[in-house]
Amino acid sequence: MRARRLPAYALAGLAQAASMAWPWGGEPLWWLQLLSLAALAFLLDGEQRQRRGWRMPALGAWLYATAWLCGTFWWLFISMNTYGGLPGPLAALAVLFLGGGLATYYGVAGGLWGWLAPRLSTGGRVLLFAAVWTLAELVRGSLFTGFPWGAGGYAHVDGPLAGYAPWVGVYGLGTAAAATAACAGLWAMRRRTWALPLAAAVLLALPLVLGLVRSDGGPSAGTGRLKVSLLQGNIPQDEKFIPGSGIDTALRWYGEQLQKSRAALVVTPETALPLLPRQLPEGYLGAIAQRYAQGDQAAIVGVPMEDGPGRYANSLLGFGPGLAERPYRYDKHHLVPFGEFIPWGFRWFTDMMNIPLADFGRGGLPQRSFDWQGQRIAPNICYEDLFGDEIGAGFRDAATAPTVLLNVSNIAWFGDTVAIDQHRAISRMRALEFERPMLRATNTGATVVIDHRGRVTHELPRLTRGALEAEVEGRSNITPFAWWVSRFGLAPLWLLSLLVLGMAVWRARRAPERT
Repeated sequence: MRARRLPAYALAGLAQAASMAWPWGGEPLWWLQLLSLAALAFLLDGEQRQRRGWRMPALGAWLYATAWLCGTFWWLFISMNTYGGLPGPLAALAVLFLGGGLATYYGVAGGLWGWLAPRLSTGGRVLLFAAVWTLAELVRGSLFTGFPWGAGGYAHVDGPLAGYAPWVGVYGLGTAAAATAACAGLWAMRRRTWALPLAAAVLLALPLVLGLVRSDGGPSAGTGRLKVSLLQGNIPQDEKFIPGSGIDTALRWYGEQLQKSRAALVVTPETALPLLPRQLPEGYLGAIAQRYAQGDQAAIVGVPMEDGPGRYANSLLGFGPGLAERPYRYDKHHLVPFGEFIPWGFRWFTDMMNIPLADFGRGGLPQRSFDWQGQRIAPNICYEDLFGDEIGAGFRDAATAPTVLLNVSNIAWFGDTVAIDQHRAISRMRALEFERPMLRATNTGATVVIDHRGRVTHELPRLTRGALEAEVEGRSNITPFAWWVSRFGLAPLWLLSLLVLGMAVWRARRAPERT
């Protein structure tokens, strides 16, 4: 009897994966994420009603999360198999082990719920479900440098819950989604009271009220408009580092675009120039520096940097008037495990792949913005825009806070897959959290302009070569989320979730078991 419920957990988890973007691409589906989490709450409550202890809830939650996570970042298989040369079965096992390992956090959360819920009221169970879900999300986003790709809140860049983002960020939004879904799931199981659907309705309507509160204080202040050109080279990943092929194409095309563009700011993708400065043709960087040394134009160029023997950084260089001799520089802070650094004990794994890997150095946090034409442009590189708390570190002082966010990426490693759509949604969430426009210059997509309301206003077709010409308006207000995360990081969410868990433990030790 117990095993019959396990496929339901897996199906619900796959629905959660689909909510991040349909397998064939597109925007996230907020309603499907709520439905998926409601199904999880329904299934877990069913285990409790049949008095199955904590083991079955732990197993069910683990299976749910494994299906969700593997279904979300299955495209890692492409980077390891297609471009890394790892045999297909081993690449599939690597994705499964990663998903299953990260799912352990959610299995622990399910076990805690199964242990404590029988002695809590229905309302207490809703709060506990939201708290343990949030703790699992926070642990996944921080432990071992964190891998929060596909966190539940990213499904809500559209829909009624999006209004929580500028107040509590993606994890707080995920908490609200979990509470809403728990209300629906527990009500579907019990149907004893209308308090649960009423609470869910309040949680869905509250962002509208919060939006009115903020609008009464005045909309975010504009800081002027900036014309930009975002370059998308579409260099195939299997040619990117090959002399006479991808390298020559990249140097020629990006060089031409940087010379002829008339936009106020020109931006290339991550590692658009795939060589260290000393490996570039003689005078190449100097020509770019001189091109932007005078006038009313600037450029931000992705290039790996070398600071001494074996000391590398994934960097951006900014060129403009007064910067010919000493360009602006941004070094990536949050590095990708197995891509930019090799975790201790895993050298054997990376040695199995034909991918040029090296241990990169980390940039500081926060780093200064690139100041240009009245805008403070804060770059982040690829995977870094997953970490809103780290981006938020630059917002502590309103006088120096960024007015525009910039992400440069190269996710050609993952082919023409939902990774592109998922990454666009991540950037949209950052725009919502900080009420800042987000510019994205990528190798294969999604090269877009996102306004301060999280809406995509301009986009290049993916897997094409071109320049996206657009105009962006900077913003200067500080959202509630930006204010508290710049001072306390994610500690308030940790503390609140742990407080609810602690109260549940205290209550469970003193109350009789309920049904």
